This record gives sequence, structure tokens and C-alpha cells, in this order.
Amino acid sequence: MIYDTISYELADGIATITLNRPEVMNALNTQMRAEITDAMRTAGREARVVVLTGTGRAFCSGQDLGDRANASNLDLERTLRDEYLPMLHSVYDCPVPTISAVNGTAAGAGANLALSADVVIAAEGASFIQAFTRIGLIPDAGGTWFLPRQIGLARAMGAALFADKITARQAENWGMIYEAVEDDAFDAHWRKRAAHLAKGPSAAYARVKQAMLASFGNSLEEQLALEGRLQGECGKTRDFKEGVVAFLEKRPPHYEGR
Repeated sequence: MIYDTISYELADGIATITLNRPEVMNALNTQMRAEITDAMRTAGREARVVVLTGTGRAFCSGQDLGDRANASNLDLERTLRDEYLPMLHSVYDCPVPTISAVNGTAAGAGANLALSADVVIAAEGASFIQAFTRIGLIPDAGGTWFLPRQIGLARAMGAALFADKITARQAENWGMIYEAVEDDAFDAHWRKRAAHLAKGPSAAYARVKQAMLASFGNSLEEQLALEGRLQGECGKTRDFKEGVVAFLEKRPPHYEGR
């Protein structure tokens, strides 16, 4: 696919997908959703880590309300089912670690797109807004699933009902995101984080994701059994052997991702 609304770059095992409609604060239209989905699936096959970020002053302002001539006839259920669901699954189910590098405002579906990644790193000047009730809607794009799990029901309910702006630092303190970084250091910081994962034990990372996500539906006994199975698989990888040898030789490991 040739991309018009995003850019895709692959270098040193890092796939960087940049939302590139700065004139509308990277608002999501039908084409962008399809392009993100395609790019994420491609990245999952050829990269060791994927970064999703934005161009300009916003990460993503959510649904492009000017995308259709008559918004009153918009079939929101169909749009969520046919366009948003594949996009969100392409991020959430990606077989390699995913990072949302939130460079600016993340509002509405844009906020929840950011939260669908494994790790969210935000510039200190960025913010998150569940803006849906401002136009008579409920949080979608996974917002009602991600938020209660990340910040608890009380804060999730308040964020959804009041549609308040949540600063990056507040989001970090609440546990909504992994870290907030000073604006001047943001770009270099997320690149360093991505490089760390790209050089890491990819087979273990995939199983970390599998175990963590399964834990919400498992009993303790089921989770312990899953841990045992996945750890057994990790123990048979070349990366594990390299990690042990590197530890004993007191040198940095050189992981191959297998």
C-alpha cells in the first residue's frame, strides 16, 4: 500500500509509523485508519519494535468530523466495527512490542489509539482527552476497556463523564501511561527506548505480552500454568542461552530475537 496520510520508516529493527495530517491535528479518516492497519501488520512482520507517533502539535485529535458531507447520517456502529476494530487489533495484537510516542494532544479515539499500545511515552506538553461526551457520544475505540483497567473505575468514569483534559504528568501519576518526558528530551528519549527493545530478546517480549494480556481472564492457577509453559519456551531459545553466557562473561548480550 502507498501511504498518503501516514509515513512508514523501518531502520535498525524499528518501524516508525507517523500520523501525517497535521492540518487537521492528525484526525482519523477512513483512509488513515486503513493505512495504520496495513502499516501495523507490515511492521509486525518485519520489525522488532513499532513506534506510533504524530506530526505537528497533535498525536491524534480523534475522528475527523469533517470527513463526511453529512455527519448526521454517519453509521457509527459500522465505522467502529469495520474500520476502528481492525486498526485497534493491529496495534493491540501486534506480535512485537509497540510504543505510542505521544507528541501532543491525544483526544477522543486518538487518545484510545495511543492507549492501545504496549507502552505509552508522552511529551510533558501532551494531553489526553476523552472528548466524546462533548458531542453526545460515549468513549469508543476501546476507551471503556482500556481506561478502567489502567486507572480504575473511579478515574475512568470521571474522565469519560467530564471529558477533562488530563496532562501527560497526571496520566503518568495515574498509571494511564508509562512515562511523561520533558518536551526537549522527548524525541531522543522515545528513540532510545525503541532502540533498547529492538536489540532485546524478541521471543521473550512476545511471551511477556501474551502472559500479561491473558492475566485479566485467568485465575491464579491458570496464570501460573501459562507462565510455566511460556517460560519453558523461553528457556529453549538462543536468546536465553546468550543471556546466560553474557551474564557469566560479564558482557552485554547480543540477542538475535530467536
